[in-house]
Formats: sequence, C-alpha cells, structure tokens
Amino acid sequence: MIVKLALLLALVTMAFPVAAQDRRPSHCFAIADATPEVQYLHKASWSVPIDDEYTVRLSYIDHSMYLIQTHGGLNAVTDYTGFIGAATLVPDVVTMNNAHDSHWTAYPNPDIPHVLEGWRQDGEPADYHLDLDEMLVRNVTTDIRDRFGGGSRISDNNSIFIFEVAGLCIGHLGHLHHEPSDETYAAIGRLDVVMAAVDGGLTVDTPTMVRIIKRLRSSVVLPMHWFSRGSLDQFLAGVSDDFAVQRTGQSSMELSLRNLPSRPTVMVLEPSCLRAPE
Repeated sequence: MIVKLALLLALVTMAFPVAAQDRRPSHCFAIADATPEVQYLHKASWSVPIDDEYTVRLSYIDHSMYLIQTHGGLNAVTDYTGFIGAATLVPDVVTMNNAHDSHWTAYPNPDIPHVLEGWRQDGEPADYHLDLDEMLVRNVTTDIRDRFGGGSRISDNNSIFIFEVAGLCIGHLGHLHHEPSDETYAAIGRLDVVMAAVDGGLTVDTPTMVRIIKRLRSSVVLPMHWFSRGSLDQFLAGVSDDFAVQRTGQSSMELSLRNLPSRPTVMVLEPSCLRAPE
C-alpha cells in the first residue's frame, strides 16, 4: 500500500510543475480514474430536477453561454450577456469575459448573487475561488489581443473558468486568443469537460484550437462560438482522428464522473435559449 501511495505521489509530481502544487486545493489536479463507457446523453429540459446527486446537466444557450446545473439546484451561466431566454431563472453565479460585448453585460440582473468578471480588477488579474459547497468556481487568466490592433496583447484580461462539481472538472475557455503556456495548462489541471470556441479566427485559429483540445485530452469537448457550420465542421475534421464525434441534435445533456466516455468525444449541442417551463 505504501509503495502504491509513493508511486501515485511521484506521478502527480511529474504531471504538474512545483508551482502548481502551491495553489489552493482543487480536485482537478488529481489523476482521473478510468471509467467505463455507457450511455450518457439524456433528453431533459433544463427545468426538470436532476435525480442523481453525482450528475450535472449542461445546456447550450447561445454563442458562448452554457447553463451548468447541479442536483442540489445550483445554476451557473458562462459568458453571461444578460439574456438567457424567456425563462425567469436567476442564476446563482454567472461568469463574463469582455473581449467582445457578446460575452458580458454591464447590467447583470441585480438578483444574481455572484457575478464573476474575468478581466482585470483594479489593475490586477481576476482571481476567484468561489466555494458554493456543491460547486467550486475558480479561474485561470490568459491574455487577449489589443482591440486597436498592432499585434500587442493585454495580459490577464480573459479568464478560463473552471467549475468543480459532482467530481467533475468542467472548463470554459472563454474568448481565448493564444495557445496557453505550460504554466497555464498546469494551473488548469485535469478537465473532464471543456467548452471550446471553434470560430476559426476571432479567438484562436482552428489548428491552434485543435492542438489545445488534443493536449487537454478531455473526455467531453463541447464546441461553442461557431458562427457557421463551416467553421464547426472544420474543427470537427481537425480532431476526428483522436476524438469521436457525436452530433446530438439536442441542446442539453447530463453527465457524471461514472459514465464519461472511454474515448474522448466531441459532443455537438445545438444552441437554444431557455424557455419557460410548460
């Protein structure tokens, strides 16, 4: 038993630089166990309660907005723009990035308890470690291109938000403008699920995003920020040798750590604004 523990510690040490070990606790830095592949896609409305406490529901709302829901009733919305549909849902937490105005709002609903702005705060990089018991939300900052051109970059003005919930590590890459450094990959840690912009150029170009996705090697990849089927199909073609591709035809899916696919899979969800429960 002691030998096994020593081996596991050695593997973790090799997987992540020393700097990464000094960060606040995160189970995303642990080594994931292999899990069997079973059917994991469920047709379920966002408004239906989640039966299993170890299951998370992901709903693609629009553009870069995803709704993440837990068994206990927590609701988080990524890259929140202020409009999620006709539903009266007030999220518990929203994240925003400001590279473009389609990823944030200056006027979030004042009833939202936690509004996490991914850009610099008072000249310092955004730094979140929000513990909501059932969900932990943290961020890793990246640079963005200067809007005025010239090839310059504004450091730490985009955030990759990571949601740790039900044993899963779910990452939203935001409006990513460059390939992450080794230090950034180490800070992110393991991602079971990653939401990745596949527009082909407004964020990173398709070959760069393909490299990022292959390095992250997440069990589930959720494309977002695609403006045409052409850019989406180009991305799918780029990862098809290493990833299975499933066009679900649905806007929502449910996942748990127990039933992640054994082969990394790109799950294409169809964007759909939230509707009021019938």
